[in-house]
Amino acid sequence: MELRIRNLSKSYGGLQALKDVSLTIGAGIFGLLGPNGAGKSTLMRILATLQEADAGEAALRDDDGEIDVLRDKESVRRMLGYLPQEFGLYPRVTAWRMLDHLAELKGVRRNRRTLVEALLRQTHLWEARDQRLGTFSGGMKQRFGIAQAMIGDPRLIIVDEPTAGLDPEERVRFHNMLSEIGERCIVILSTHIVSDVSELCPAMAILHRGEVLVSGDPVELASALGGRVWQASVPRADLAECQQTLPVISSRLSAGRTLIRVLGAQQPGPDFEAVLPEVEDVYFAAMREAGGAGLAANGAAPC
Repeated sequence: MELRIRNLSKSYGGLQALKDVSLTIGAGIFGLLGPNGAGKSTLMRILATLQEADAGEAALRDDDGEIDVLRDKESVRRMLGYLPQEFGLYPRVTAWRMLDHLAELKGVRRNRRTLVEALLRQTHLWEARDQRLGTFSGGMKQRFGIAQAMIGDPRLIIVDEPTAGLDPEERVRFHNMLSEIGERCIVILSTHIVSDVSELCPAMAILHRGEVLVSGDPVELASALGGRVWQASVPRADLAECQQTLPVISSRLSAGRTLIRVLGAQQPGPDFEAVLPEVEDVYFAAMREAGGAGLAANGAAPC
C-alpha cells in the first residue's frame, strides 16, 4: 500500500499554506513533523477529504488498484480513519453508546456489537465502557478517538497532534497503540513533538511554511549529520552571544546547566565535544537552514 502526493498546494487568500508538497508514504507510521502553522493540519484535512486543494495530486494505491484521493472522496472515506487535533464528544453519552452509534453511521450493520467491544478492549477502555465521555481524562478521550478512527478496518489512518497535553504514561500507551495499528495500514502522524517521531516512525518529513524541508528515514537523516554536531555547556549569561557567533541549532537546560548544540564541519572550540546526532538535531538543523528557528547568522568565533 502506498500514498503518493505530488505538487499539492493550498492558499487561504494571500497566505499559502502548502507549496508544491510531494511525498511518498508507504505502510507503517509516517511522521509529519513541523512547528505550529507549518501546514500540517491543512495537509491532513485535504487527505481526509475535508478541504479542497488548489493544485496537485494524491493517490492511494494497493493491490486492488488506485484511488484518486482528491476526486473520489467517497471511496477514500470508506477506507479512512481520522483523529483530528480537536474533536467533539457528547459529554453525557457513554463510550459504548457513542462508539456503537458512530459504527452505525459508518455503515457497520453485522457484528457491530462484537466490533465495538473489540475496539474498546484494544484501546483499554473496556472497563470505562459505561462511563460518560464528559468524565474522561485527556488520554482516555484520545484513546476513544483512536477507537472511532479504527471503525471499518481502515487502510489509511490520519492522526493530528494526538499526544499534545498527554502525561508520560498516556503517551507511552498511545505510542504502543499506534505501533500496533501501523503494522497493518498507513498511519500518518502529524505532530510538533520530535520524540513522537523518533520513537515511532520509520519514515518522516519536516514541513515548514508549507514546504517539505527534508524527508526520509529518521535514523539515516540523523546519521547524515555524523561528525557535524558538537555540544558544550555554557553559562546562561553567554547563551545570546553564542547564538550570535556560532551556528547554534538548539539549547536546553540539563541538571541546571545550559547545553548548546552546534552544527559545523570542525570543532567550534576547545570546550565542545562531538555527539551522536539525534532526530531533534535533524529538525533544528533543517529549521535553521530554512530560517525558521530565529537563530542568528553563522559566525566563526567560539564563545
